[in-house]
Amino acid sequence: MNPGIVPIIVAITVALFVWALVDIGSRLLQAWRDRFTRETGFHLRELFLFIDPARLYVLNLALTVLGAGAAWLISGSLIVALALALVLALSPSIAFRRLRARRIERIEQQLPDALQMLAGTARAGLSLPAAIRQVTTELAPPLSQELMLLQHEQRLGVSLDDALENLALRMPTQPVKLLVSAMRIANETGGGLAETLERTAATLRSQHAMELKIRALTAQGKLQAWVVGLLPVFLLGVLTRLEPDAMAQLWTTRLGWGVLVSVLVMEFIGVVLIRRIVAIDI
Repeated sequence: MNPGIVPIIVAITVALFVWALVDIGSRLLQAWRDRFTRETGFHLRELFLFIDPARLYVLNLALTVLGAGAAWLISGSLIVALALALVLALSPSIAFRRLRARRIERIEQQLPDALQMLAGTARAGLSLPAAIRQVTTELAPPLSQELMLLQHEQRLGVSLDDALENLALRMPTQPVKLLVSAMRIANETGGGLAETLERTAATLRSQHAMELKIRALTAQGKLQAWVVGLLPVFLLGVLTRLEPDAMAQLWTTRLGWGVLVSVLVMEFIGVVLIRRIVAIDI
């Protein structure tokens, strides 16, 4: 074989390999962009946040690249950089999940007062749709936003029962389901609407007070879960400073790696079990 042909073959092979990597990377990036914008748009609409998902994608991509690059330069470890990149890439979904949980919690806090106001307007002789319109103007977000969306659906021709069912689908929690059931029953049976709403408000208020009491009583158990989970990490750091030669076996030998993996697995199981024990559902 002519020696001059070998570099050409190598160059062509490298070029094809790089082209394949770029093509696969661009396809994966486009798929991630489509999924990110689709899911982010859904979450933003659910939270009544009017932000362009494409801008959030660019911001998240920039933060992921910059954060991973900074971690690589500071630590010099590719594993740390990849782990941080994964955390930053998944951070929007985690943030949306927490925002949705806080939104639902806020709605549950507003429900008893909203039902009491609905009962008052019903006693004044207004129908349920008119009472909802009256109460919506006096409520604060996020419950007022959900009730406004319910009214918009009715204006578009959706029946009240279907609009209430859509509300229960958007907020799949027990208090909201109880609210929807009470309003649908009262609207179908007529008469006694105010009494039904007042009893539902009293039930939800008692349930919320019980949840707050249970949350206060189980706060110590949740704190113990954090203490139990972080204590071995603290001891590991202290022992590494006091006996670096002895603790070096954990980082440089297979037996040490096995011990670290076992500790992490048992730590995870212990924290999950403690949190499940103190997680009491009413």
